[in-house]
Amino acid sequence: QVRLVESGGGFVQAGGSLRLSCAMAGVTSGGYDMAWYRQTPGRQREWVAAAMADGTTFVHESLRGRFSVSANDAKDTVFLQINNLKPEDTDVYLCVIGDSWGQGIQVTVSS
Repeated sequence: QVRLVESGGGFVQAGGSLRLSCAMAGVTSGGYDMAWYRQTPGRQREWVAAAMADGTTFVHESLRGRFSVSANDAKDTVFLQINNLKPEDTDVYLCVIGDSWGQGIQVTVSS
């Protein structure tokens, strides 16, 4: 697996925005699909968004309009922009690039 470096989470008031990032470390980029999930302990992991190697992007239907996903030009970093955060967005967000998973980013939204 490739090591992934995640950042951008934290505490934010409802209505605010966060930009999560997930970057490959120590490898040359190329040809990887990238995706974001969120995980609540005891519940199924929820797919959030994806940025495919061919440049196409997808966002879960229920999150469209507030969530967007993008990759940098080198395609070694994937971003998740979250606008108008809601308390129900509170979760651990995980990125995956190829078959490599990040350790998770805590996002906590206060009302």
